[in-house]
Amino acid sequence: MADKIFIGGGGEDYADPQEMTLKYANRHGLIAGATGTGKTVTLQILAESFSQNGVPVFLADVKGDLSGLAKSGTPEHKLHDAFMSRAAKIGFTDYNYTAFPVTFWDLFGQKGHPVRTTVAEMGPLLVSRLLELTEAQEGIVNIAFRIADEEGWPLLDLKDLQARLVWIGESRGDLSLRYGNISVASIGAIQRRLLVLENQGAAEFFGEPALALSDIMARDTDGRGRINILAANTLMSSPRLYATFLLWLLSELFEELPEVGDPDKPKLVFFFDEAHLLFDDAPKALVDKVEQVARLIRSKGVGVYFITQNPADIPEDILGQLGNRIQHALRAFTARDRKNLRMAAETYRENPRFSTEDAIREVGVGEAVTSMLQKKGVPGVVERTLIRPPSSQLGPITDAERAALMLASPMSGKYDDPVDRRSAYEVLKDRAAKAAAEAEAQEAREEEMEVAEREFNAGRRYSGTRVPRSSSRSSRKGQGFGEAVGKMVMKELTGTTGRRLVRGILGGLFKGR
Repeated sequence: MADKIFIGGGGEDYADPQEMTLKYANRHGLIAGATGTGKTVTLQILAESFSQNGVPVFLADVKGDLSGLAKSGTPEHKLHDAFMSRAAKIGFTDYNYTAFPVTFWDLFGQKGHPVRTTVAEMGPLLVSRLLELTEAQEGIVNIAFRIADEEGWPLLDLKDLQARLVWIGESRGDLSLRYGNISVASIGAIQRRLLVLENQGAAEFFGEPALALSDIMARDTDGRGRINILAANTLMSSPRLYATFLLWLLSELFEELPEVGDPDKPKLVFFFDEAHLLFDDAPKALVDKVEQVARLIRSKGVGVYFITQNPADIPEDILGQLGNRIQHALRAFTARDRKNLRMAAETYRENPRFSTEDAIREVGVGEAVTSMLQKKGVPGVVERTLIRPPSSQLGPITDAERAALMLASPMSGKYDDPVDRRSAYEVLKDRAAKAAAEAEAQEAREEEMEVAEREFNAGRRYSGTRVPRSSSRSSRKGQGFGEAVGKMVMKELTGTTGRRLVRGILGGLFKGR
């Protein structure tokens, strides 16, 4: 294995062979360019190169094309001659076709092994981001997480969170004394967003068994890093879920992995395609979190590579941390496009041989301007580069081939069946059932007592000599008007109004003295 990976080269006006030093590959990178300029192929050849050097890779297959990494390219491919010609032109002497070890994943469990995490592991910040909550609604989610931690009732899936929110709504009177006002309307809004999320298929994502990070950092038996491909073509219909999942995975890597300093090569390389989705309308707290992860995760041996159409999609503080850059063509049809093009050119170390701005505008499909970190992590001079051809198949594999690879995968059977262990939903459900049973039993006891009392009174009334109906009637008739009024007054005096009246009379008497 080499200490560098080959990116491309040139000849004529192009650069000498461009290589990425594995030692600096964990200092992150950027692949940018307009649609159709070759970003996906660049991602493919980088994944191949890292895998070949024993570095596991995690990437999202947004278009469905990257499954071809699992199958060798062939001379029968229509671009075979072009690939061979380019390989010769750029000095890629050991170019050959080969397949790579691939593990397929899918949040919906259709085109890959199921990927799950728990609501608790996702955390209140990312859950609130996923649901697009207001500040007040986010506060209620934080209350739900806090109470779950304190009472030891884990939030594992969506129904756990939904049940906990119902309990908060019912107990809001007591909870408001501790946490502040809790609005029923806010709880209702959160529940509606959870319903939308559930309808989008997220119920499959939240639960157990949760994804073990070690399973995406595995190597094959021959020492090559496994390439983990997340099927994202369906997931992209829920872009907020897509971005939140990838950010969660980054955060988990950051939290769980030990410090390793600057290793000879990364422990894992993480490609974040359609990176603009992460930052669109993101609150400052979330952007700050991404910046923190990007700044510190390299010391855990993880390299993060953002793929997007325009570098302007990435916040400046994060963009400044991306040392290895491959910039495909940018179009400049409008004033805004020209401004973004100029800003992109200004982020590179200038090459006196050509204008960086012109080069970014002029490079064709499969070409790019590149800058790789060199000795001591210093950015290299920008160069025009012909990107090397892929060794694996260009384009997707068939569904049958995918199914066969999943069946033979080391992950086969591990995550297929969900586990629904006792958690907040079951605890609250049992508590509600117990309370309902106790209330029903109490109601039955009270009813029995009422029946017994009626029977007792009836027994007293008819025991001994039966009172003639006429005597009873005459007795009731003998109750005078004055006696009836007296009883009514006494009844009133024993009530609240009566007590107030007595207090008023007595108060007047004392004041008279």
